[in-house]
Amino acid sequence: MTPHGLASEARAAAKPFRSGRKRALKDTPLSPDAAAPFRAEPAPTRFAALRREIENSALSFLMEAHDGLSAKIVEEAGFRGIWASGLTISASLGLRDSNEASWTQVLDVLEYMADATTLPILVDGDTGHGNFNNVRRLVRKLCERGIAGVCIEDKVFPKTNSFIGDAQPLADLEEFCGRIKAGKDSQTDSDFMLIARVEALISGRSMDEALQRAEAYREAGADAILIHSKKSTAEEIFAFAERWGDRAPLVIVPTMYHATPTDLFRQAGISTVIWANHLLRSSITAMRETAARIRGDESLIRIEGSVATVQDIFRLVGNAELEEAERRYLPAKRAVGAIILAASGGAAGEPEQPGCMVDIRGQSLLRRLAGTLRESGVHDIHVVRGYRKDAVILQGARMIDNDRYAETGEAWSLSCAEHAIKGETLIAYGDILFRRYILDNLLGSKEDVVIAVDALAAPQQKAGPRDLVRADRPFSGSYLDDRPAYLEKVAQDVALQELCGEWMGLIRLSARGAAWVREELAAMRAEGVLDHGDMPLLLTRLAGRHPVRVEYFTGHWLDIDTLADLAEARNFT
Repeated sequence: MTPHGLASEARAAAKPFRSGRKRALKDTPLSPDAAAPFRAEPAPTRFAALRREIENSALSFLMEAHDGLSAKIVEEAGFRGIWASGLTISASLGLRDSNEASWTQVLDVLEYMADATTLPILVDGDTGHGNFNNVRRLVRKLCERGIAGVCIEDKVFPKTNSFIGDAQPLADLEEFCGRIKAGKDSQTDSDFMLIARVEALISGRSMDEALQRAEAYREAGADAILIHSKKSTAEEIFAFAERWGDRAPLVIVPTMYHATPTDLFRQAGISTVIWANHLLRSSITAMRETAARIRGDESLIRIEGSVATVQDIFRLVGNAELEEAERRYLPAKRAVGAIILAASGGAAGEPEQPGCMVDIRGQSLLRRLAGTLRESGVHDIHVVRGYRKDAVILQGARMIDNDRYAETGEAWSLSCAEHAIKGETLIAYGDILFRRYILDNLLGSKEDVVIAVDALAAPQQKAGPRDLVRADRPFSGSYLDDRPAYLEKVAQDVALQELCGEWMGLIRLSARGAAWVREELAAMRAEGVLDHGDMPLLLTRLAGRHPVRVEYFTGHWLDIDTLADLAEARNFT
């Protein structure tokens, strides 16, 4: 059977749905303002867009999608409508196509799909998930979510996929017509499409029964008929189309007869072709190949260049729109940079390892420090490294090398990152840990230069050099005391009676404070003291010229110099 000779008696007796619609439009009287200047028509709703696709005289195509991302891919490919497949939605949830996914679960997926795309969606509604009552509730919920149409099949609930087994029981004809009527009575948009899927040919019934059912469904109110076949050729589809005529749009799913040239569908007067499951099937193939290769190679080298990039994912899901919305609706983000001084020598107990790379419960000390910075919104991080610099690694940070680390001090390391001391800037030693609230307090300060000081520090608290602080006022013992304290000196030899605490190795600068630090580095360079100067010297000099606010804390930080410090650090996090 070929699609030729389509002017059968059945077609002649039927009212052509396409030509009839066009004649009605032509015969409609002009409105009184028909001669008015042209006005742009509003964009069609999704309901109207689907109706236009299915009722258009040109052959249209719906592409399968099963989630929000695949819906975006369908739209990106240029299709004008989506088939939300029951099979592929079920499979993507790891379930069988036997109504194991409830209609409410399918509805949740459809909502994500509708949000992800502007295209109209025709959903595979299986049997309507029950009797007429289930169908009318389903239709109302679909309309609420902007789903443009539903296709229901004339089988019993729960359904079995059409390609499983042989003859499957069909619904009683009159009972199924009741489902169609209930669905049409429940739609809240006049353009909502209800398509009746005829399973007679799939189930081994006669062509006459398939036509009888299709006509009964059309009379019950179905907007289109989907005639299904699992034969490897389209002969029975063409036979049905020839006898059906133009009584209602005819939709097909050529999964099994995929070799049929598409032009033959056009010649047969088919309205719409559904490509029903190919995005999911192709993704399964790709995922299997990728998983097997990574498992075999134990590496991503052969994969990374052949799969979609992470940036492509960001583009598909609309990150650019979110960034634009953030600029429109959120307060301007503070651009805070950070400089971590990590050029010093070996770690406690591991002299061959840079101190900042010592392991703290599975992560390097540097990574933990950077994690605290990032949690507080500081993402522009520079790390000044020196000793065994190739071993100092921090993803997402910019590395600056102090190749003179063995002969220079901390001030010189800071000067290596002088270009990064601009705007609001944090400066931190690379061998410290601290609770996030300490950093947040510094970031909340309105001062131009503010340093974190541990007020509980005592001279005999631990051995080794320490950055002791003298300020114009010691800690009062109460955090409610908001009187400011300002730095006078940072050194290792502050007298006990003058001691106010220990500098933690953390500074926050405003844009003006950053300019002051750059000026002080330039002055130290001019005086010849920059090479061997340390941070206490820089801070003391800075305090002699400008106000340096002291922010007092009581513990909740660690400076990791010894094995005992390291053991404490592993209990700190």
